Amino acid sequence: MSDEHANEHRSWLERLGHFLTGEPEDREDLLVFLRDAQKRHVIDPEALAMIEGVMQFSELRVRDIMIPRAQMVVVPQDAELETILPLVTESAHSRYPVIGEDRAEVVGILLVKDLLAHGLKSKSLLVRDVMRQAQFVPESKRLNVLLRDFRATRSHMAIVVDEYGAAAGLVTIEDVLEQIVGDIEDEHDFGEEEYIFRKSEQDYTLKALTPIDDFNEFFGSDLSDEEFDTIGGLIVHHLGHLPHRGERVDIGAFRFTVLQADSRRVHSLKLSVQSDTDGDPIKP
Repeated sequence: MSDEHANEHRSWLERLGHFLTGEPEDREDLLVFLRDAQKRHVIDPEALAMIEGVMQFSELRVRDIMIPRAQMVVVPQDAELETILPLVTESAHSRYPVIGEDRAEVVGILLVKDLLAHGLKSKSLLVRDVMRQAQFVPESKRLNVLLRDFRATRSHMAIVVDEYGAAAGLVTIEDVLEQIVGDIEDEHDFGEEEYIFRKSEQDYTLKALTPIDDFNEFFGSDLSDEEFDTIGGLIVHHLGHLPHRGERVDIGAFRFTVLQADSRRVHSLKLSVQSDTDGDPIKP
């Protein structure tokens, strides 16, 4: 048998094998196939979570993951560098939107490395003297396109604008990558013995194993712990099933978004404390 004929024969057998074994016909079939493979330990839970993240990635838009305008940590363009040091120290971010009249008017981005470089030389300089140009993106932009833009421009933060050109929020490259690889912990995130990490006035990251008692003490809330001991158990109960990454549930003034989960349990969550029309946190 010639090599060409042998290759054709093998290709035909492969196609027949795929037909007999039930090759996935659509994305849902593929996900079922992959989850079954994970249950049989063909792939590990982390690999499955990453594959699912990649498959969902192109369907997500900037509005789905952005930090809302009311929750942005901002600096005024007319502020002296010396006066914003306490804010920068407390919030521990590396970049800050620079605003004009109000939060809807973002005029630039302040990098902490620029603040330190110029602030040490002349503390009387204003923020607008050292800020950089901001990158603006529409709320409807797909995340895969935004990631490509971030890589092309070497940017790490973009300001999200609404249909009228006003700032609606912000998004970082870390926010985008977390949709694929799960929550990225840095030196400011919680350690092994910690459960809750504050990212902004209204945004937090927490472990699903956070005891409800500890959560209530931290936020001054009164979530029931009669049936469940942990926040993860409470989330599963409210959803009615073991959630996948990206699923959300609102409980009172709290919005929980699943950051990491596998076929057995939830690992970490993003928490947003809902705000009222004035941008003030609603009392839990």
